[in-house]
Amino acid sequence: MEPRSRRPVRGRRRAAAALAAAVLATAVPAADADSPGARAPSVPLRVATYNIHAGAGADQVFDLDRTARAVRDLRADVIGLQEVDVHWGARSDFVDEARALAGKLGMRVFFAPIYDLDPATPGGERRRFGVAVLSRYPVLEAENHEITRLSTQAPDPVPAPAPGFAEVTVAVRGAHVHVYSTHLDYRADPSIRAAQVADMLEVLAADRGPKVLVGDFNAEVTAAELAPLWRRLRDAAPGGGGTYPAVAPVKRIDLVAVSPDITVVGAEAVATRASDHRPVVADLRLHRRGR
Repeated sequence: MEPRSRRPVRGRRRAAAALAAAVLATAVPAADADSPGARAPSVPLRVATYNIHAGAGADQVFDLDRTARAVRDLRADVIGLQEVDVHWGARSDFVDEARALAGKLGMRVFFAPIYDLDPATPGGERRRFGVAVLSRYPVLEAENHEITRLSTQAPDPVPAPAPGFAEVTVAVRGAHVHVYSTHLDYRADPSIRAAQVADMLEVLAADRGPKVLVGDFNAEVTAAELAPLWRRLRDAAPGGGGTYPAVAPVKRIDLVAVSPDITVVGAEAVATRASDHRPVVADLRLHRRGR
């Protein structure tokens, strides 16, 4: 199914990827809808975020099968991934990690590149790096939004809009939820992250209904540049434990944030060495009216 295009946010061009190429429909049956009624029951949804370090573990060894096992063990319905290579380079054997993980896990995938570069060799695949969303449920829409970035590929970068903020609209047993996967700037200067937060909030403001924002924020919850987020969303795992580095973590920078209309049942960081980050998984409940 092709994604429906939507209006720009305050004049900014919003890049929409072709869902037929980016979202892989697998043999995952659609969930049954709840019975009609004045008040339909809430809908469970297990979400996760995971910076997969391009498939390299805490030991710096590339092993995408190990990554897939770590993701599978989360038992999540929707997973936002960061640092995903697609034919990027030798560090990940030029693999299309988004498609490969979707195939190993039997899930749908939407990949949102931050960088889309010429092939390493003539006639080869384009080299892409970015974020992705895996889903067990049908994906109705998918968009790759632009936010402010400071390129790591340019010799003298300046802040500029660039893609790599993924959004999917997922149909979960009759309820629809917007899920976003992000990867914010890693530099000590918080100004780029502050601009990115403002840009993301613009995107979220254009959407109606329940929202889940996951990602590697490269900042802890108490960071000043993240403060505007907490006026619109809430942290799903305030006691979930550190996420970076994966071995003996000292920072909690991988976050799941939800809109006020979502109930958080529980959340935690999961110990694994399949990446240099730990994933975070959250059990949620979506509330909707009966039909």
